[in-house]
Amino acid sequence: MKKKILIIEDEESIISFLKPELQHEGFDVEAATDGETGLYLVEQGHFDLILLDIMLPALNGLTVLRRIRNFSNVPVIILTARGETTDKVMGLDGGADDYLTKPFEIEELLARIRCALRKDKRTLGDSYTFADITLNTSSRLVSVKNEAVDLTAKEFDLLSCLMQNSNQALTREQILNNVWGYDFYGDSKVVDVYIRYLRNKLDERFQTTYITTVRGVGYTMRDQ
Repeated sequence: MKKKILIIEDEESIISFLKPELQHEGFDVEAATDGETGLYLVEQGHFDLILLDIMLPALNGLTVLRRIRNFSNVPVIILTARGETTDKVMGLDGGADDYLTKPFEIEELLARIRCALRKDKRTLGDSYTFADITLNTSSRLVSVKNEAVDLTAKEFDLLSCLMQNSNQALTREQILNNVWGYDFYGDSKVVDVYIRYLRNKLDERFQTTYITTVRGVGYTMRDQ
């Protein structure tokens, strides 16, 4: 069965360029030119991946992303002409799986789509525990001391990687490859940023050290 991609983009020229390219790669493609319509399509149908612009009429892309994350973990790649770090961080922290700044080469976009789709393959029913943390890869739910913890998609993937490799010191490069994929072109410092996010939601909130820094190497979740 073909994978379905939704493009939410207000520039008709970009849609006209992307749609046939993606169809040529074997994807079913739909498009919306404003945030409100795009959100409606996501609510009404099943998509395997969403390409989302930030600057949209009706609802901006970050608002659309936030609302999608209330009910779906579908992979989202942000496409934006705005290359400022704050915009990228806001998008990733809001639950985006990746971002690409316009203009971009179609080959790079296709590589990022393949990476996001690989990362979206879930093993149903798998649960992991570490200390008093429970993580379920099917429901994408996390609880600590029987209390639900709300994580973004990338924070969840990072925690899953650490828990599945508990008591092993992982380098930043290993974490990047596992969580962001081999096709990720960003700086390895993004790992430190997301470790800080997780520590705020886990270590600081529950007054327990779950994530340990391994000096000169990277990070681990180590049994006390």
